[in-house]
Amino acid sequence: MSTQTLEPRALRDAFGAFMTGVTVVTTTNAEGDPIGFTANSFSSVSLDPPLLLVCLAKSSRNYQTLMTAPGFAVNILSEDQKDVSNTFARPVEDRFAAVDWQKGPFGSPVFAGVAAWFDCSAHDRVDAGDHVILIGKVEGFENFGSIGLGYARGGYFTPALTEKNLLSNVDGSLSVGVVAERAGEILLVPDAGDGWTLPSVDKAESEGIEALEPQFTAGIGLSIQTGLLFSIYEDTKAGRQHIVYRAALGEGAPRQGQLFPLQHLPLDKIQDSAIRETVKRYAQESTLGNFGIYFGNQEKGRVHAVAKKG
Repeated sequence: MSTQTLEPRALRDAFGAFMTGVTVVTTTNAEGDPIGFTANSFSSVSLDPPLLLVCLAKSSRNYQTLMTAPGFAVNILSEDQKDVSNTFARPVEDRFAAVDWQKGPFGSPVFAGVAAWFDCSAHDRVDAGDHVILIGKVEGFENFGSIGLGYARGGYFTPALTEKNLLSNVDGSLSVGVVAERAGEILLVPDAGDGWTLPSVDKAESEGIEALEPQFTAGIGLSIQTGLLFSIYEDTKAGRQHIVYRAALGEGAPRQGQLFPLQHLPLDKIQDSAIRETVKRYAQESTLGNFGIYFGNQEKGRVHAVAKKG
C-alpha cells in the first residue's frame, strides 16, 4: 500500500502485528482526583538518566491533564489483569474502584498485583502528529517479577495460556525437561551412561506443566517452580518431542544429581548434543539477563528473544 492510499484502519491493523505489553498510565488532575487509561505504546528510553515514554492521542480526554501534570505513572499489567486493562480502556464512571491502588513516591497512582510500576516526573513532551510523546523520568519503581500481559492483533495473550495450549496439543511422545537454577547453579542428573543431562519427565496426554511439577519434586527431592518456556524441539531421529522450561529450584540438597555453577558446567560430560546446547545457551543468556525460546530440531533451529530474567 503506497503512501498515497494509506487507510488509517488498515495502518492501525498493520501496527497491531507488533506484540506489545499492556500498561495503565495514571496521574491526578488539578482537583487531585486519579485518572488513568490503558496504553500499549510504552518503551524504556534511558538508564542514565532513567527515562521511559508513552504515547497519548491528542483526541484523548486525558490530553489536557497529561500536558500540564507534574508527572505520571506507568503500571505494567500482569497476565491475570485483563479485566483491569478493559476497565481503563472504556469510559467507566469510577475506574479506580476496580483496582487496589495507592500513591507512588512522586504522587501518581500505582496498582497492586502488577508486573511492575514506574512513578515518573514529567521530563519532556514531544509533538508527534496526532499524538504526543510523554517522556517521564523515573522517580521510583517496583518490580514484582510476575509475567506481563501481552497484546497483538487486537487480542490479549499470556505466556501461561500459550504454554498450556502447547502442552495440550502436542501429539506423540513428549519429554518435558527443566533448567532448574538456584543462586547461579543449575541441577544436572545422571544420564543412562556416565554423563549428565537435565531433569525430565514424560508427559501424559492431558497434563499441563502444573501437574508435572510434583513429578520433578518427587524425582529430585527438592521443590521446583517452573517459569517460561526455554526450548521446543523435535528429535527427528527418535521421533520424540522435547520441551524445556526455565525453573527455580528450592533449598536443600538434591536426592539425585548435582548442582553446577553456570561458569563451570561439565559440557563435555553431556552426551546429548541438543541438551548440551540448551545448557550452554542458558549459561550464555543468563549473563545477559535476556532469555529466548529455541524452536527447531536437535540439530538446527532459531532462538526467539521474548523475555527478561525475572
